[in-house]
Amino acid sequence: MTPILEVEDLGKSYGGFEAVRHLSFALARGEVLGFLGPNGAGKTSTLRMILGILKPDRGSVRLFGQAWSRALLPRIGYLPEERGLYRRMKAAEAIAYFARLRGLDRAAARRSASALLERLGLAEAAGKRIESLSKGMAQKVQLAAAIAHGPELLILDEPFTGLDPLNQQAIEGLIRERAAAGCAVLFSTHTMQHAERLCRRILILRRGEKAFDGSIEESRRLLPRRVRLEASEDLSFIAGLAGVSRLEPPGPGRPAWEALLAGSTEPGAVLAACLARGIMPYRFDAAGPSLHEVFVAIAGSDAAAEADAA
Repeated sequence: MTPILEVEDLGKSYGGFEAVRHLSFALARGEVLGFLGPNGAGKTSTLRMILGILKPDRGSVRLFGQAWSRALLPRIGYLPEERGLYRRMKAAEAIAYFARLRGLDRAAARRSASALLERLGLAEAAGKRIESLSKGMAQKVQLAAAIAHGPELLILDEPFTGLDPLNQQAIEGLIRERAAAGCAVLFSTHTMQHAERLCRRILILRRGEKAFDGSIEESRRLLPRRVRLEASEDLSFIAGLAGVSRLEPPGPGRPAWEALLAGSTEPGAVLAACLARGIMPYRFDAAGPSLHEVFVAIAGSDAAAEADAA
């Protein structure tokens, strides 16, 4: 199947600074791709080159199996990081206006606006001016404006910034619905929980270059697994087991022993060694690394504070 979006060897510089370097990836119909990276990694520059807002210095963008052209842009929906609706327009009017700009006739645009406001729990706000809406309500209106024309490719730049959990949940639900209908979704976020819930695949940028492109499960396999155990007995013998690269004993704020496993070592091997010694731990956790940990490890130490803040 022809990808909805193909980026090949894309590059962009600002003066002597290379914001994006040799970036290539593709996006399939119905796929939700998390576009991750710390501030300054090149995410927004890439999105703007895909949309033609910025001109690449090198490389190419293909949309819907065709070379990039402005004529293809009505098939795309875009939510920019910098929010901007006409504040004195009413919510339904604003959505319908953007839908008409992308090719819908007046009646179809109004029907789409009404349906989306109902879907997002904003039916009562249809006749209210944007300036009178809360930040969360206005952001949902802007998302509705990005999808009212039924785009085949949806590009969202930090769609969850500043939203409370209920509004985040509503937007997540709408993204899932669009993907289920066949729309390809590319969204950037600093919040790893959104990527974990919405994506099977993530792309991580670091300093303008692609540092990882694959499934979340594949990304987790890049880091060693940790096993946490609590028992009344001394578990220091675990340090000598094959496949255990490090053992951290309990300490302040850490009640459990933590064993770092090497390679393909299975957590069950640690538990089996305990049982063989007649030790029955009263706690045994073998969770894999979180996407937060993966992101920090791949994107570098400069992403640690950013991921913590998200």
